[in-house]
Amino acid sequence: MTGFAILLGFNLLGLLAERVFQLPIPGNVIGLILFTAALFLRLVKLEWVERSAELLTRHMMLFFVPYIVGTIAFLPVLRANGLAIVVSLTGSTLIVMLVAGGVAARVGRKARPAPEPGQGEASPGL
Repeated sequence: MTGFAILLGFNLLGLLAERVFQLPIPGNVIGLILFTAALFLRLVKLEWVERSAELLTRHMMLFFVPYIVGTIAFLPVLRANGLAIVVSLTGSTLIVMLVAGGVAARVGRKARPAPEPGQGEASPGL
């Protein structure tokens, strides 16, 4: 029970931090970050939560049941709009990838120092 209490405590601490500090990150994620930090800082020992975490992981499929039921309930809507959904998901993913790649390429070029005059480009293998 101690392991569940610790995990639940960090979850509630994250939810509280989200509300108090008006953070744009979900409280569950904040709790997970705080829990991970506590593990790394050795404030929480892995042995304290290991059995509880293993139990939750073993039964993780139960947490997805509401999503599966919801998907089945909206199956007629998904069938009617399936093509539009697939096209919009694929298109938006490609746009995000292209924009992120373009930004990364530009940032990479600006971050790379220019060669000094008189010195050629160094060969990539050196």
